[in-house]
Amino acid sequence: MTNHVTRRQVLSGGLGIAALTLAGCSTTTSRAPVPVQPQPQVDASFLQNYGPRPQEEFPLPGIDPRVLAPEFRRQRVAYRTDEEPGTVVVDTRSFYLYLVEPSGTAMRYGVGLGRQGFEWSGRARIAWKRPWPTWTPPEEMIAREPHLEPYSAENGGMQPGLGNPLGARALYIFQGNVDTLYRLHGTNEPASIGKAVSSGCVRLINQDVIDLYDRVRSGASIVVV
Repeated sequence: MTNHVTRRQVLSGGLGIAALTLAGCSTTTSRAPVPVQPQPQVDASFLQNYGPRPQEEFPLPGIDPRVLAPEFRRQRVAYRTDEEPGTVVVDTRSFYLYLVEPSGTAMRYGVGLGRQGFEWSGRARIAWKRPWPTWTPPEEMIAREPHLEPYSAENGGMQPGLGNPLGARALYIFQGNVDTLYRLHGTNEPASIGKAVSSGCVRLINQDVIDLYDRVRSGASIVVV
């Protein structure tokens, strides 16, 4: 996790997506044609929710609909709960985050989880929020990964940007006045949504964490189950 902030970006708390390159010899024999994958249908709502965000401090690219499964796309759903409207509920079993709304509905977001995302559960509050936060890896992480030393607290952390593991927004979770080191944060790795990844807390696609950030008030309750 992080002290100032947690990790992740382009996509993950330090993860990336490797491209597999296949090299071959040239031949004179003919090859069967490679079938062309059809482009998925992209409706107006997808473009509105997941299109580019050029107005951001660090402009965000749009999300490829082939990478983000429909069930993990932001949507309003029926949701029965005793929690007050405005409460955030993270269901680590289903990789969903719910923002409770009045009248039995919730805004649902797909999330990815890291080790820290599974290590803490309970009830707390969103103490504060930051747009384009800096990231400070904890000392234990630096001990495991010495190459992160330049981003230590003494060195001011990693500056905001597309390569920062916390992404476009971060929400910091406290119990009372104690920092749980649990974070909700953005990621540039849409393929990590709905999966458990190696590090980080609860990650949302940058476009989704921006939406959540704008809807959630500081001091709101959060329940992690």
